[in-house]
Amino acid sequence: MADLNHVVLIGRLTRDAELKHTANGQAVCKFSIAVNRRRKNGDQWEDEPSFFDIVVWGRQGESLNQYLVKGKMVGVDGELRQDRWQQDGQNRSKVEIVANYLQLLGGSSGGGFGGAGNSGGPAGPGASAEYQGGGNGGSSAAPPPDDGFADDIPF
Repeated sequence: MADLNHVVLIGRLTRDAELKHTANGQAVCKFSIAVNRRRKNGDQWEDEPSFFDIVVWGRQGESLNQYLVKGKMVGVDGELRQDRWQQDGQNRSKVEIVANYLQLLGGSSGGGFGGAGNSGGPAGPGASAEYQGGGNGGSSAAPPPDDGFADDIPF
């Protein structure tokens, strides 16, 4: 049986995204989201937040960075990656979510519009574009759904 590493989350950014470049020029955009879980405490329902660090590589990160602002709701489809290093002689590790697909949703003070995968990006505010990528490159625009109706119906 093959291993499975797939994460799907919807949450709000806890801070504005940060765009940086690696030594070889690869763009990397990082941000965190809060995902609330509703649970009952006695007679009251309470939100219990969990916080997740998200990483978006390549052109997708460059394109979306300006739209990834605190409070913005996003949908993330990606995989878990564990980063390991040594600091002061101690082994350290951190789990991040590497986004393969990112959907900008409504919310925050900015208007909602489409999303992007690992390459490409939205055409701008008010646009409805979806892109999907794999790894650190490549993109393919999703075709519009075929609703079975001709465009020339007069009503």
